[in-house]
Amino acid sequence: MNPSRYPPSLRSIAIAEAVALSSQPMSLDAIAAATGIPKPSLHRFINALVGSRVLLREAHGKAYSAGERLSAMAAGVLSHSALHDERRSILRSLVDQIGETCNFTTLDVHDVVYVDRVEAAWPLRVHLQPGSRVPIHCTSSGKLFLAHMPAQKRRRLLYGTALKRFTSKTITDPARLEAELKRIRKTRISTDDEGYLAGLISVAVPVSGKNRRIIGTVAVHAPTARMSLKQALAHIGLLKRAAGDLGRIYREFK
Repeated sequence: MNPSRYPPSLRSIAIAEAVALSSQPMSLDAIAAATGIPKPSLHRFINALVGSRVLLREAHGKAYSAGERLSAMAAGVLSHSALHDERRSILRSLVDQIGETCNFTTLDVHDVVYVDRVEAAWPLRVHLQPGSRVPIHCTSSGKLFLAHMPAQKRRRLLYGTALKRFTSKTITDPARLEAELKRIRKTRISTDDEGYLAGLISVAVPVSGKNRRIIGTVAVHAPTARMSLKQALAHIGLLKRAAGDLGRIYREFK
């Protein structure tokens, strides 16, 4: 990447990245060579990063190393890595037991976002990578989030605009969907019977953080050619156990 081709806001990141990845303090010339940023601009960015404690000017004043805030960010990244590894281990164990793809999702405004996902070892599968977004009204995870929203917010989403139809089984009638959400609130189990993608079923349960607040969902999904919705529901115990483990690591995470 040549940061000189990017907006000034990205140049600070490029400088911090170069220093963080270096095994020793970097001189101004070395930073310029690594980032491609002209020296006149580089002086200004480095001074700002030193002033904000992202970089540290070495005692002789001729080189720069990671400052207090950059070191703290590095420690934070390592902590997140540990969280990611433990979360993935829980999902991998779940996939090994069920034999189908499992995922952990969260809610971003009105979209369901895949935070992590472990694929089953089958040739027939749906590729939804971490970061993928899916609709809230016709997926098992999405309906779980909808069911536990404040009533006024939920009604705005259901009645504010027409619900998009994805398959012949997508529920687009708000009143009918409200009835299903009432059942989901009671059972804390959500299903999708080909409502989002034809030939795909899924079952989701909530992941609770502090004060039983729903912070995410854990779900299994599979092609109907391999698993029926009834068969997926037989794994509710395993899903709830994984959800409990995921909730625990998030409650303990600092």
